[in-house]
Amino acid sequence: MEHQAILAALRAVLGPDGVLHEPADLALYEYDASIDKGRPDFVVFPRTTEDVVAIAQIATRERIPFFPRGAGTGLSGGAVADQGGITLAMSRMNHILAVDPVNMRATVQPGVVNADISAAVAGYGLYYVPDPSSQRACTIGGNVAENSGGPHCLAYGMTTNHVIGLEVVLPDGAVIETDTNAPGYDLTGVLVGSEGTLGIVTKCVIRLMPLAEAVRTLLVVFGTVEQASEAVSAIIADGTIPAAIEMMDNTAIVAVEAAKRCGYPTDAAAVLLIDVEGLNEGLDELSERIGAICEANGATDIRAPQGAAEREKLWSGRKGAFGAMGRLAPSYYVQDGVIPRSKLPQVLRQIGEIGRKNELRIANVFHAGDGNLHPLILFDERDEALTIKVIEAGNEILQACIDAGGSITGEHGVGLEKRDLMAKLYSADDLGAMTRLKAAFNPDNLLNPCKMFPATKMCIETWHRRREIIRRPIKELSDAWGGMPIP
Repeated sequence: MEHQAILAALRAVLGPDGVLHEPADLALYEYDASIDKGRPDFVVFPRTTEDVVAIAQIATRERIPFFPRGAGTGLSGGAVADQGGITLAMSRMNHILAVDPVNMRATVQPGVVNADISAAVAGYGLYYVPDPSSQRACTIGGNVAENSGGPHCLAYGMTTNHVIGLEVVLPDGAVIETDTNAPGYDLTGVLVGSEGTLGIVTKCVIRLMPLAEAVRTLLVVFGTVEQASEAVSAIIADGTIPAAIEMMDNTAIVAVEAAKRCGYPTDAAAVLLIDVEGLNEGLDELSERIGAICEANGATDIRAPQGAAEREKLWSGRKGAFGAMGRLAPSYYVQDGVIPRSKLPQVLRQIGEIGRKNELRIANVFHAGDGNLHPLILFDERDEALTIKVIEAGNEILQACIDAGGSITGEHGVGLEKRDLMAKLYSADDLGAMTRLKAAFNPDNLLNPCKMFPATKMCIETWHRRREIIRRPIKELSDAWGGMPIP
């Protein structure tokens, strides 16, 4: 089917305002929050499960790749249409369908913004736990696809621990429903974290939790990153599991303070931001115990914010840390390796060495409690040679994580960015088992193709062809915008 015929078929399902196809419009959907790019041929906006079914059937019939997309906040290229085809932007499926406060659950569509769920159920004394830094923008469909985490997943688990059931459209248009409490295979567990390669989530039943009676927050200051790392291991080894333990090094602190003015000490080598929560009784003693452990490991200052507003200000700095890097460089390349907590000092030293060797500035801001590192390599993406150097340095960092007994991703996913590193983490037999599972759901490899697993020759060739299209002269795009500057 020709381009115009496909456009007509999509418009017949969604109406003229449900399909984008002009180059200037498509350019806005060629990227996510990673550094990968890939322009779709069409962007569609389904409103119902039936819309998604119809789009999947068109794509499968016409052998067109199609890509589900949430809010575009992903950090591994998972929603990038690097093979062309159809991008399904799920932003109009954005309704909270039901709240069941008695059973502490809610049913939501995939385009619902993460933070909006907690706001909607706060009146019942409930909230939704997983809290990625992008929670005011990211959507539940993307969170499910990536098995997203967040600072407060240390004590309560990742997205997979808070999803009870799903409604999913398979690549051929079939609709299935999963339930973690039903007998048979745990298809919910299979689908959460599958990065949109097995099916498209159209409905999600999520677990809610009671708001804590009380919360205590500590900002702990250290003279070295190593001391802060040792303190993290000591806290967990003590049997104390705070709700969150976040670490920022000096580079990150300086950027955050310049952008947010939250009260972080810019002369500190590292800080820990720690939350403990639960019943009010005994919480002060627990905070004091954690403080004592930090002091025993070299803490130079421990600050306890007074009141919710001061606490929220500190957390706004941590949640806004990635965006604050714009104060230091035009671009950043973030990694997402996971290591044993005991290896934090060793691997952070290696990251520093990689930065010095390659003459790159690296900021560290991460979920220290579960060993989930987020080194941000600061650079200028307009410099192509430098970009290649940065990607190579990122691969070195992930290799260090693998060598330390860790993984290449904790919550950002594999996507395009890390797919060729999977062979360093898994054996051929492991990868074979995973690709056979994928083929059971997605036999034609049309749904979000060329993601998660090492690139095939077809993936690479198609990417190179489309990359040349994306690198068209700026004037061509400017003409598409009627001569206006490209936004």
